[in-house]
Amino acid sequence: MNKKVLSILLAASVTLLSACKKEDDNTIKVAINTGPDQALWDTVKQVAHDKYHLDVDVIAFNDYVQPNEALYNKDVDANAFQSLPYLNMQMKERGYHFAVVTNTFVFPIAGYSRKIKSLKDLPDGATVTISNEATTLGRSLLLLQAQGLITVKPEAGLLPTTLDITSNPKNLKIVEVDTPQLARTLDDPQVYVSVINNNFAALANLSASRDGMFMEGKASPYVNAIVAREDNKDSPNVLKLKEAFQSPEVLEKANQIYKGDIIKGW
Repeated sequence: MNKKVLSILLAASVTLLSACKKEDDNTIKVAINTGPDQALWDTVKQVAHDKYHLDVDVIAFNDYVQPNEALYNKDVDANAFQSLPYLNMQMKERGYHFAVVTNTFVFPIAGYSRKIKSLKDLPDGATVTISNEATTLGRSLLLLQAQGLITVKPEAGLLPTTLDITSNPKNLKIVEVDTPQLARTLDDPQVYVSVINNNFAALANLSASRDGMFMEGKASPYVNAIVAREDNKDSPNVLKLKEAFQSPEVLEKANQIYKGDIIKGW
């Protein structure tokens, strides 16, 4: 091979590598939860591509553990699925060095029933199902407390457990269930009320404002967030992602998907 041909091949290789690097530089991977958020992130992807020339690769998980593990292991660049109390708990327990990029929405949890229309009809000893995931469990107990159904220890803060219940005048049977299964428990003959996350309720065609007997209000501290690592929180792509998410198009789509149940967090 003569030197001229070799030079041409080397130049072509450098150009190809540069193009690949440029493409990679315009891509960000984001972990989310399965459910209605996937449709919301289709809009985020479109806005990011059209306005910021950023390709958003969305990876959906069906639990609350893997999105943070993926971020910690640098399999993704950001995630968007968790409330601030859950994030703080995870960073404390697992030693994650994460940072909030922006708040997203409060997705109000609500109490649903297919057996009664009002809590005044809730019988003594009735079964109530709640999430077994730590933050949502505590959030559900605080919501039940707000309805006067139970009392929990004040020192438990935002993360009470069933062990922190100090008063249960109706002797309710509070049963912890895997979060994705909560809506199904509404068909159980023994279950009178289920406290369900907004995203999983939406999958069952339930709306907090339309179908819930009671729901969280605007003062809820459980706002969700887009989260990155401390080492990449200020990267250009993460900042572009933030701008894309906070666009009018995404807010409009979120209100459409969640039937106006969401509360804007930024």
